[in-house]
Amino acid sequence: MPTPAPGSSRPDARVRLLEAARAAFAEKGFHGTTTRDIAAAAGMSPAAIYVHHRTKESLLHELSLDGHRAAVEAVQLATRGVADPAEALRAWVTAFVTGQALGHTTARIVNYELEALTPQHRCDVDQLRSQIQDCLIKILERGCQARVFVVEDTHMAANAIAGMGVDVSRWFRDDAGTSPTQLAREFGDLAVRMVRA
Repeated sequence: MPTPAPGSSRPDARVRLLEAARAAFAEKGFHGTTTRDIAAAAGMSPAAIYVHHRTKESLLHELSLDGHRAAVEAVQLATRGVADPAEALRAWVTAFVTGQALGHTTARIVNYELEALTPQHRCDVDQLRSQIQDCLIKILERGCQARVFVVEDTHMAANAIAGMGVDVSRWFRDDAGTSPTQLAREFGDLAVRMVRA
């Protein structure tokens, strides 16, 4: 069996395809992107895509899983062991918004191209989205029980706070004049003020 030439190993080709898909989906949207666009950007033939991914949608699925797993990990890590509900909320929002801003290209794709996923792939992603949301809901519930927060419907409040964070990926740009850290800090403070008793 021949040894792959440098730069043509399977993992490298897979990474190149994902990066090319990310760039193409960001520029043209999922439906406006062809497998030829992705292959050309990856420096491969269109047939080479099918060695790694059966469909263009499977590339979107993998990008979506990666992006959502990173968000789950970020919010869980940021809030682990934070006893004070206001500080936990601030930590959740700061971690979430930082991820949306730093990875705004990927976040925009994985948040706004969900309808292009197959039902099973959408279910996979929705499970991760539920973990992100559940972490936030538990913080809000703790805050209400401690009488630190006043929220009639923790699910609705969680949707508002998470939605505010998701929307960052739509408008944030690297040259925005505000750093992701500064933006995340402001959003964290805003979220606490929204629910504070």
